[in-house]
Amino acid sequence: MSRRPTTRTLETVRDASGQVTSQVRRTQLSSGLRIVTEHMAGARSASIGVWVGVGSRDESTTTHGASHFLEHVLFKGTGERSALDISIALDAVGGEFNAFTAKEYTCFHARVLSDDLPLAVDVLGDMVTSSLVAPHDVDAERDVILDEIAMHDDDPDDVVQNLLAELAWGAQSPLGRPIAGTTESIEAMTPAQIRRFYRRHYVPGNTVISVSGAVDHGAVVKAIRKSFARQGWLEAEAAPGDPRGSRRRPKVSAGTAQVDRPFEQVNLVIGREGLTRDDERRYALGVLNTALGGGTSSRLFQEVREHRGLAYSVYSFASHYADSGLVGVAVGCLPDRREEVLDVVRGELDKIAGSGITADELARGKGQLVGGMILGLEDSASRMMRLGKNELVYGDVLGLDDVIGRIEGVTLEDVRAVAAEIFSRPELLAVVGPA
Repeated sequence: MSRRPTTRTLETVRDASGQVTSQVRRTQLSSGLRIVTEHMAGARSASIGVWVGVGSRDESTTTHGASHFLEHVLFKGTGERSALDISIALDAVGGEFNAFTAKEYTCFHARVLSDDLPLAVDVLGDMVTSSLVAPHDVDAERDVILDEIAMHDDDPDDVVQNLLAELAWGAQSPLGRPIAGTTESIEAMTPAQIRRFYRRHYVPGNTVISVSGAVDHGAVVKAIRKSFARQGWLEAEAAPGDPRGSRRRPKVSAGTAQVDRPFEQVNLVIGREGLTRDDERRYALGVLNTALGGGTSSRLFQEVREHRGLAYSVYSFASHYADSGLVGVAVGCLPDRREEVLDVVRGELDKIAGSGITADELARGKGQLVGGMILGLEDSASRMMRLGKNELVYGDVLGLDDVIGRIEGVTLEDVRAVAAEIFSRPELLAVVGPA
């Protein structure tokens, strides 16, 4: 049964004189489509993103790579616009236009002058609701994607990260497979399979549209209602919620995996099972990750690069999914330094698991996270990304002050506890380079 459309204000920020500098509003249509906007006072541009809750982990073995394939194909034309028409439309007004696919979502986004936002809304609405997915377009784009897979296969960073995921979750698990698919899966994909995937997942209840910049929420909702009404798209009933969080948590396997490649360097990733995306400890893990390997003052950078000169690149990372996660340290070094690098990194992980971080590291970690977040939200595109991703994956958009408060509230004990738990888990080691 359809629900009535609802609109509410999520956040209003005022300056010292009481003038509104930013306002976030959210409308949910009866079909389940969610529209989140942020008005930015003084902005002259506007950014829009169409976020669809489907990614590589939603694919079967026979549709592996379909999300990424479809991302490409939606640019190839509709009943109203050819592929060239789509390109010309935003090029003619100096707009930026692109898309990307992740494990749990796909995003199509554009950035234009505020006066040209209705055009961007219309182009995206046409693409998302009315793509032809024509056989000749699928076949033409197939070769482009195969070239892209080959390009990633020549990049040691991509190879080692894909190897880590496969080691963690297994080659038969959707989380363990590469986002772009494999040569075999892409060659076998048919237009009919892609068309069915499109119709199943590109529905209003599985979609969020985020818009930031010099925008008026009411006008944005009106434009979306018009442009996304093609093919009766907005008449669909609301889809059920994301089922991933209710799935049994996928097991993360430990061990070592190695791929021999004639690269000049050996690329290593030492990993552990991490946290899910809704685990409140992710704020403590964020501070820990920053102190461990998030910048030039981090422990790993100082010990591995500055003090010992063992590697040019070393960093830590944390990835969060609906029901799983990984934490890891990535290093690229000369082959004859591999064992020494592993000993040093493992030693630092043992130290931080045993005693946590210092008060100075805690303060620097918080400052780096907060400062980087605020600096990263200086333009409409970054704010649109924040709105869309948060609404899609969390079902809510936390105010910036709320997020800052949660980061500032992290204590030394919070960090020590999450470090002790994560770095006591079994180790995963992915290695790519010369034998």
